[in-house]
Amino acid sequence: MKEKSLRGLLLAVAILLALPFTANDARAEYGDVVMNNFADAAGMRPVVFPHWFHRIRFRCKVCHADLGFKFKAGGNEVTMAQIIEGQFCGACHNGEVAWSIENCDVCHSGTPGTATQVHGNTVKSMLGKKAK
Repeated sequence: MKEKSLRGLLLAVAILLALPFTANDARAEYGDVVMNNFADAAGMRPVVFPHWFHRIRFRCKVCHADLGFKFKAGGNEVTMAQIIEGQFCGACHNGEVAWSIENCDVCHSGTPGTATQVHGNTVKSMLGKKAK
């Protein structure tokens, strides 16, 4: 019985996470990464990458070693062409492992003009610097 309840809860959470964002502002949580190296210039909203959501499912090495993401916000110049070719996010977001890239607003949900950063960065707050 507990297994059935857990499955129902997980399904409900998955459905909620799959819904497109409806607010105009980024729904960045503590530790999420805002990626805006190219988005503003391309007329797109910045990407809000839910680091915590991926981290509870995968070990750090999956993205930071196997896929080549650097341990620094903005450390990689990720382009949509690379993602379409199966690099970086495209290694999983290919329609088989995770949703494919056709739903732009799922990832491009940030507030225009937001700089590339780790949202709610603890190190910056400890140093007395404000995270933008």
